[in-house]
Amino acid sequence: MVDYNLEKRRFIIGGIAMGIVIIYIVRLFTLQLLSDDYKKNADSNAFLKKVDFPSRGVIYDRSGKLLVYNQPSYDIMVVMNEESGRLDTTEFCNAIGITKEFFIKRMKDIKDRSKNPGYSRFTQQLFMSQISDKEFSVFRERMFRFPGFYIQKRSVRLYQYPYAAHVLGDVAEASPSDIESDDYYQPGDYIGKLGVERSYEKQLRGEKGVQILLRDAHGRIQGSYQHGKLDHKPVAGKDLTLSIDLQLQALGERLMEGKIGSIVALEPSTGEVLCMVSSPTYDPRLMVGKQRGKNNLALSRNVWKPLLNRSIMGQYPPGSTFKTSQALTYLTEGILTPTTMLSCHHGFYYKGLHVGCHAHSSPLAVTEALSTSCNAYFCWGLYYMIGNKGKYGNVDNAMNTWRDYMVSMGFGYKLGIDLPGEKRGLIPNATFYDKAYKGSWNGLTVISISIGQGEVNLTPLQIANLGATIANRGYYYVPHVVKKVKGEPLDTLYTRKHYTKASRRSYDWVVAGMRSSVIKGTCRSANRADYAVCGKTGTAENRGHDHSVFMGFAPMDSPKIAIAVYVENGGFGADYGVPIGSLMMEQYIKGGLSANSERMAADFQRRRIAYGSGDR
Repeated sequence: MVDYNLEKRRFIIGGIAMGIVIIYIVRLFTLQLLSDDYKKNADSNAFLKKVDFPSRGVIYDRSGKLLVYNQPSYDIMVVMNEESGRLDTTEFCNAIGITKEFFIKRMKDIKDRSKNPGYSRFTQQLFMSQISDKEFSVFRERMFRFPGFYIQKRSVRLYQYPYAAHVLGDVAEASPSDIESDDYYQPGDYIGKLGVERSYEKQLRGEKGVQILLRDAHGRIQGSYQHGKLDHKPVAGKDLTLSIDLQLQALGERLMEGKIGSIVALEPSTGEVLCMVSSPTYDPRLMVGKQRGKNNLALSRNVWKPLLNRSIMGQYPPGSTFKTSQALTYLTEGILTPTTMLSCHHGFYYKGLHVGCHAHSSPLAVTEALSTSCNAYFCWGLYYMIGNKGKYGNVDNAMNTWRDYMVSMGFGYKLGIDLPGEKRGLIPNATFYDKAYKGSWNGLTVISISIGQGEVNLTPLQIANLGATIANRGYYYVPHVVKKVKGEPLDTLYTRKHYTKASRRSYDWVVAGMRSSVIKGTCRSANRADYAVCGKTGTAENRGHDHSVFMGFAPMDSPKIAIAVYVENGGFGADYGVPIGSLMMEQYIKGGLSANSERMAADFQRRRIAYGSGDR
């Protein structure tokens, strides 16, 4: 009798066996023909690919002063397959001054693919970076005793001056995400983390070189493979020339000691950033070497946030500096004329709403309104604009027209500066207010935006750019901190003029108002006999003490510098903003400070604002 169950079992077992064989054949085919991993591992026994790191591009200021350069450094590399079981651990640890515990942990971390995704036992892995010249000399003499270990030469960044940390940035070891996003980087490589070191990383880093060395069965180097025919030399990174004026930057950082805020100065004719001060700041030399991690952690935990670049990341109410943009809008739209006289009775009063103002002459036209920084004038202007149904049809269209003017002036979106981390600020539109007030709002509801309060937020860079736009009478260039990249043209983004919606004639009236403000208004302390300064103060209301703001440019008819000064909790614009801005403009235009101005600078350097204290 035939046993059909046995017959079935035979087919099943045979099928399983055949399946296993097929799986093995497919796997071997994949490994040997389709994947190059097997070939790489086989080749690595005979070859050693030694990476030659390029010299990173150096960085200069606009006058050619060397800001950032390179210094030779050495890394200890290990090939695990060569080291395994052949190393006198005690002698090795003594040679480079480490503990056996550190050695064991480091070797374990190298093999951990979650910490070191590119690990291979056949290729060089970073054991220790940035050893000193003394450590290098000792190790090199004994290296023949340590199979599998090699020296790799590279360079580290050195920062010549303790200034412009937020602009320059720093360099650190590439993170796993950096390695994953760009196959140029391997574990142990360095990459720009902040500032121009990050935004111009591809230009600065250059291109790695490779030497292919031939090894014998014991892993010993026998010489170059094919006499170096397959080697290629590293290509040095490109040098950068910044638009930053080092002396101006140094003065700005002096003046902002003990204060929180920012100074941004631009060259109106090019959009080049002459200085960018964010306070509190830090010494970029702290972010170099083995202590970088410790110093970076301490800075990141500092409650005053010195790592934050407030010039492009701080979003503040612009206060009365914003009135210049309102005057431009009302005049261009025909809401007001240059001769329209509006009354101010210690502020704006209408239908129970009151926006206060200081004592000054009344009624007044646009020039005097800017000069005296009259709140009522600009409140009335916005009220008339938002409520003009004959021109706009409804409040939504009026509001969005206002928004379009603000956006054309560089507000509400990133300007596009060549630094990482720029914030956009906030310019509200009709949709914003429809959502906030459930569709029931009017010019009175949003009146505070006319004087740079309420929902409006700008970065100090945007305020400085407003000054540059007024200085140019209606256009600006995208601000940028890099003036030149060696061997390549500047991105056309930074060479195109951006025109606003406001008319040229309206700019002439605003310039006249800002000039009047310096001659006889709120900016009188900035007045000079040797060149004409135009300015506008701002006193930005805050939950605590008011912020002190200044925006201006000079000379009036041939502007060389436009500047914004923002001092948190500094009080009136004339308290800190105007004198600091005046000193900065003098430094740049005259090439230095007079004796009297130097004494004033020393005084402001010593001044401290007691943040966190109710009594100042």
